[in-house]
Amino acid sequence: MNKRNPLVSILIINYNNTKYLERSINSCLNQSYKNIEILVYDDKSTETITKIEKKFKKIKSVKFYKNKNEKFNIPALDASNSYRSLFNKSKGQIICLLDSDDFFRTNKVNKITKIFNLNKKISFIQNINTSNINFKNSIISFWPYFAPESCISFKRSFFIKFQKDTDKFKYKFTEVWLGFRLAVYSYYKDRSFYHLNEKLTFYENFGQSTKYKKFNNLWWKRRKDSFVYAHTITKKLIFLVNFDYLISSLINRTLSLLKS
Repeated sequence: MNKRNPLVSILIINYNNTKYLERSINSCLNQSYKNIEILVYDDKSTETITKIEKKFKKIKSVKFYKNKNEKFNIPALDASNSYRSLFNKSKGQIICLLDSDDFFRTNKVNKITKIFNLNKKISFIQNINTSNINFKNSIISFWPYFAPESCISFKRSFFIKFQKDTDKFKYKFTEVWLGFRLAVYSYYKDRSFYHLNEKLTFYENFGQSTKYKKFNNLWWKRRKDSFVYAHTITKKLIFLVNFDYLISSLINRTLSLLKS
């Protein structure tokens, strides 16, 4: 491996965002940093991506994969499973995540690679995006900054370590964002976290999924589970003895009882 010019794998996951997928792929091909591979994973979209596959067929650095019911495929973990599947197929020493409706600035991979090369203690980088999303989670002041998956990059060794340390309970926190899980692990456990205050990702903020509409059952469950996940990773009691967690836990329990 060329240590100063490592292969970077960009993992793109797609589910019914065909109209944006070509833009996403082109933003990767147009990177100023050229030693890249682009892996696209279609997670059982109802839309066909055949035309897009044909368009990029002759470009060796672009490869397409489809969900073939991998053994770890669980509906509640679609994004996580898709990224895991592509990671297993990738060869890069640096990994960039990208949802198919988002895209990169042309200098993103070059910026990320330089930071990893200059500081060996950094294994996880997240950059800010072009949306109005507030990166500091508003739940409570001691959360780390965390970003959507399309703003996250990490070393291959980091993700291998993350999987090894968290796989034993990965199905326990099915509602918690993958980006959040990675950020908490990097910030508190691995101590390899770096926040890059540059807008390198164009993020399509279509609004909160109706599945997690604010104050509905799943919204409260994810809120509570985020605290429990953070405690499980860090063993820090502060995540379970604060007002926000207690309220979230109480409301979640009440809603569950009413539902039953």
